[in-house]
Amino acid sequence: MVTIADHKREAEKHVLYEKDPKTRIATITFSRLDKHNTATIGMRARFGELVHKANIDDEVKVLVIRGEGDNLGSGGDLDEHGDLYLSPKPGDGFLVDLEIDDPAVKYPPPGSFRYLHGLTDYYAKARSGNRPLQEFKKISIIEAKGYCYGWHFYQCADADIIVSSDDALFGHPSFRYAGWGPRMWQWLETVGLRRFSEMLFTGRPFQADELKVAGFVNSVVPRDQLEAETAKYAHACSITRPTDVVVAQKTFIEAYKQYRGEYFGSLLTGWLEGMLPLMKDDAENDVNLGKDSTFQQGIGKVVKNNDLNYPPEWRLSKKGRQG
Repeated sequence: MVTIADHKREAEKHVLYEKDPKTRIATITFSRLDKHNTATIGMRARFGELVHKANIDDEVKVLVIRGEGDNLGSGGDLDEHGDLYLSPKPGDGFLVDLEIDDPAVKYPPPGSFRYLHGLTDYYAKARSGNRPLQEFKKISIIEAKGYCYGWHFYQCADADIIVSSDDALFGHPSFRYAGWGPRMWQWLETVGLRRFSEMLFTGRPFQADELKVAGFVNSVVPRDQLEAETAKYAHACSITRPTDVVVAQKTFIEAYKQYRGEYFGSLLTGWLEGMLPLMKDDAENDVNLGKDSTFQQGIGKVVKNNDLNYPPEWRLSKKGRQG
């Protein structure tokens, strides 16, 4: 039986962590270059664990989150959950994702509401690795570049500051094959109603300069200036008020977010995602995550092929946007 501990150990080479006690700046780096830094179950769990530790560590005041290579990351690993979503077999479930290793625990059966909702509701929790930055009471800065999709887009919505290269693309592929994502409430709050409605209904990604105008991104610079710009922000944040003051500031902001319903939104989206099997197609060729026949070739390929149905400037793929 593969346990969550096994997944986390495998993820150690893909989610790197370092800190400088002198500057109190820590860095989490996603490093899965052959997969555009897509996040596995283990990577999400390790990320949540590292953010939690940094939150307590007295030698950390600022946390920078970045990706190796050309992208922050293109979301969760679609193929990892593909079979469990699309063609579950007797005994299948999401226990490992829920960090339950006890073989005596029986997961709800396929076809039940709880089969999917058990997972999507868990995604509303910080420990799932989907929203740990909401509970991080220090300063978080994301260095965004290239693909900033899906799970990585979750982190962008939850971070305090986003420093972006001018070639970054923000969005979620699931808007085109499911219709929602766990952080929709927070995206609506941070992107704005008009812009987010456009993203949700067209599925198109938004460029960094568009989201800077919307107030989602703090700074946009050419790619070759990105690391220096991020370092400038991190340094400034590290030398301002003491860490205790920062935690008090973040607690105030957290109270505001909860007044605006941030966690309520996560719970509501978890409930909504659990309704996916009830969604009826309009046409036979609709792309629907819950329809087995659509995804026989693999969910990743389906998403790429469906992308070609959209205008080039609205495609998710960088290569597809070029022609």
